[in-house]
Amino acid sequence: MDDDRPDVLLTGLLFYDLVLTGLGKPPTPGEEIWTRGMGCGPGGIANLAVAAARFGLSTSLATVFGDDFYGEHCRDVLCDQEGVDLSLSRTADDWPTPVTVSVAYGHDRALLTHGHEPPYSQDVLMGDPPEARTALVHIEAEPRDWLAKAAVNGTQIYADVGWDPTQEWSTALLDQLALCHAFLPNETEAMAYTRTDSAVAALGTLSELVPVAVVTRGGDGAVAVDQTTGEYAEVPALATDVLDATGAGDVFGASFVAASLGGWPLEQRLRFAVLAAGLSVRHHGGALAAPGWYGVDRWWRSVTDPELRRAYGFLADRIPANVGPPVRHAPVTPPAPHTSFGPRA
Repeated sequence: MDDDRPDVLLTGLLFYDLVLTGLGKPPTPGEEIWTRGMGCGPGGIANLAVAAARFGLSTSLATVFGDDFYGEHCRDVLCDQEGVDLSLSRTADDWPTPVTVSVAYGHDRALLTHGHEPPYSQDVLMGDPPEARTALVHIEAEPRDWLAKAAVNGTQIYADVGWDPTQEWSTALLDQLALCHAFLPNETEAMAYTRTDSAVAALGTLSELVPVAVVTRGGDGAVAVDQTTGEYAEVPALATDVLDATGAGDVFGASFVAASLGGWPLEQRLRFAVLAAGLSVRHHGGALAAPGWYGVDRWWRSVTDPELRRAYGFLADRIPANVGPPVRHAPVTPPAPHTSFGPRA
């Protein structure tokens, strides 16, 4: 195996996220509501990149940054603070970085976004993609050329999918799973695309299309099948107070990949991903809410419940001796331009 290959290859649209939390009630037209919490930082594809990097995975990201304050700030956070390789990324002149305002309420959120189509497509950014151990991708109705090239290179493709605004849920999209090693939709998406009425039934259909199928179930945890090992696993969610659910699915996916690269049994992979996603919703934003090894270690040291100690006992042998420095969560406001984030330990 070529040790120079990145562990994770990523491409997609980056956003600057401004997240508001602590609403006493949903907003209504004409009303001003003061929120109790706020955080800002990179979002979109950055959620996956930071989540992977914080678990010690060498992470290569191909994205587009605008030549504005938001783009410069996101680039600084990803490269200087989080150690993400941006050599495949580009800065576009006279193109504004997309900005999203996320209003979190209860266990969900509403999003308001301003942005324009990026001047470079995923295929242009990737070109002939470098060999990588895995790629985390968001499959869409229109297949990306780079994905097939990466699969031919031996890159294992871990894919998810998003909400279909047309609500047609075309099964043609599932044809792309022929390129994938794993597919990780949520239960709404999984049932809609497979025309089934339960997460378990959807899992059964998907397991015939891809070696590893995972269906996330929000507050009900997740279920998965690994056809390469013959394993089936079903795990509950972690009971936690939800501050902001933005990016929890991305943290789940990156954590599942990290555990998979470690060769863990399926149940451990699933519990680890559920745990990491559960820890992420306790903080503002998507990317900078990712717990990394530091956050997982702090949680494990604090657990006293005997049932949780048994269920997650495998962490005692999985958490590395050096969990790294404390992770940095989304600040209320970004630092002044050109402020150094300092080296990562």
